[in-house]
Amino acid sequence: ITSIGEFCALADQAVADPAFFDEPSGSDQGFERLDGWLKFPSDISTDIEENNVVWAKITESGSFDQAMVIFHHWNASARNRQIANFFSQRGITVVEIAMPYHFERSRPGSVHADYMLSPNLGRTIQSVRQAVLDGRKLIRWLKSEGYREISVLGMSLGSWVAAIVAAHDLAVSKASLFLTAGSLADMVWTGRATRSIRDSLEPDIELTDLRRAWGPLNLENYAHSLARPDLDLQVVLAKRDKVVLPELSERFMQRLKDAGARPNILELNCGHYSLAMPPYILLAGLSLKRLLRRGR
Repeated sequence: ITSIGEFCALADQAVADPAFFDEPSGSDQGFERLDGWLKFPSDISTDIEENNVVWAKITESGSFDQAMVIFHHWNASARNRQIANFFSQRGITVVEIAMPYHFERSRPGSVHADYMLSPNLGRTIQSVRQAVLDGRKLIRWLKSEGYREISVLGMSLGSWVAAIVAAHDLAVSKASLFLTAGSLADMVWTGRATRSIRDSLEPDIELTDLRRAWGPLNLENYAHSLARPDLDLQVVLAKRDKVVLPELSERFMQRLKDAGARPNILELNCGHYSLAMPPYILLAGLSLKRLLRRGR
């Protein structure tokens, strides 16, 4: 690929390809269960060996009624034991997957997960696609183990992954998206946490081209799939968010509604990072609990 135009043309093809986020044929299953952990090979192979093995922490509930897969935020340093314990004590098995280049999958010597979201347009698409395929593979394993209902929870960048999984995988019946929006390109361009990525991109690409280049990662392109009648959708937003700007979230909510979705939206008067603190996290958690209990 020698130009942004060529890259964008390929991105357009990916958006139009319903199989772009499907598991490749001949997928290596190779699941290993060890002491509350699940380990399996990723179906996407990268130059970083550690990143090619997926690790997920399983907090058992003792019931096969429901499992919730959690996709964490970008640069997360640890899994969320409190959330896992809270829901596992209420009959929901919690599975916390490591997204590409995070936790056990970190690039040796790196402090940040800079390979997952970066000015490298192709690698960012590859990383999000890898996260989606890993999540779908995990969900297939959970179904094969006998879990009846599968929910997904995504936080910030993890909400993009969770939403794409829910849009493409009919096994998912409930999706909760914390701190989300539609266009990843706009989020990176306008958000405080991704300023360095914009600074690297700006000399070479305009926002209109970045939107097209990252079209496969724009949740607005999957609004109709997220509006399927058998998917319960919940969204938690921060009114004072400087990382995922509220106007981007509002635009995505409108696209969902236009597509026929009826998301349950909770807007809290906090910032992106303060959502993780009381009382906001408690309100978000109770809203999530109501979603997971619905229909039970």
